[in-house]
Amino acid sequence: MNEQISDILEETKMGMEDSIEALKKNFKTIRTGKVNTNILDNVFVDYYGAKTKLSQVATILATDATTIVISPWEKNLLTEIEKAIQTANIGVNPHNDGEQIKLFFPPMTTEQREESVKQAKGMAENAKVAIRNHRKDGNNAIRKLEKEKEISIDESKKGQEEIQKLTDQFISKVDELFKAKEAEIMKI
Repeated sequence: MNEQISDILEETKMGMEDSIEALKKNFKTIRTGKVNTNILDNVFVDYYGAKTKLSQVATILATDATTIVISPWEKNLLTEIEKAIQTANIGVNPHNDGEQIKLFFPPMTTEQREESVKQAKGMAENAKVAIRNHRKDGNNAIRKLEKEKEISIDESKKGQEEIQKLTDQFISKVDELFKAKEAEIMKI
C-alpha cells in the first residue's frame, strides 16, 4: 500500500483511539450503584487564586459503597472544597466536620439509574460523531491525493475501504463500552 495512504490510515486510527480514551474518561464521571471517586474529577478548588483539581489538594477515598471522604492536605481548604463541591452540583451536600469532608450518596433510584444511562448514551453518541469525523478527515485526505494524481483511483478506493473498516471497528468498540457501562449502572 502507498506510504501516504498508510500514514493517513495511521493518523485516522490514532484519532479514533483518542476518541475511545476520551469516552472511557467521560464514563468514569458517571455515577453507578457504587460511588467512585472519579465523580469528583471535574471539581476544581480555588487554591491560592489558581483553579486546582480537588485531587491535587486532598486525599479522596471511597470508604464504602455510598461514602466518599475528602481529607485536605491543608485544613484551611475545607471551606473552599465545600464550596467547590456545592458548585459542581454532583448530587450531594458535603458534610464538613472540621477535619475532613464526607459525601454521603443515597442509593440510586431507578430514575437516577435511567438518567445516568441516558448520560452515558449521549457520551457514546458524541464519541461516535468524533470517530465519524476522523473517518471524514481521512477520506478527504485520500481524495485529495487522488485529485492531485499522487495515487490511483483504485488506491483511493482501497484506502477509503480501510478507513471504513477502522470506523466500523471503533463504532462497535463504543457500543461495547456503552453496553458494559449500562450494565454497571443498572446493577443493583
